[in-house]
Amino acid sequence: MAKIRGAIVVDVEGCKGCGVCEPACPTDVIQLAKEVNGKGYHYAYMESPEACTGCSNCAVVCPDGVITVYRVKLTA
Repeated sequence: MAKIRGAIVVDVEGCKGCGVCEPACPTDVIQLAKEVNGKGYHYAYMESPEACTGCSNCAVVCPDGVITVYRVKLTA
C-alpha cells in the first residue's frame, strides 16, 4: 500500500497569524513562528514536516486562503 506524504506552503506575508490552522492539523505539524512577517504577525509554518499527511484541513479552515497543500504518493 502506498503511503501519502504531504507538504504545505504558507504565503508568509499574507498570513495574519490567527492560529485557526493549528488545532485543525491532526498531526500537529503547524505552529506559529516566533518571527513576524512584514505586517508584524506571527505566521504559520511546518514545525514537523515529516509528519504531514497532506490532509488539507489547514487550507480548508484558513480564512485568508494563504495555505497551499501538496500531496505525494510514496511507493514501497
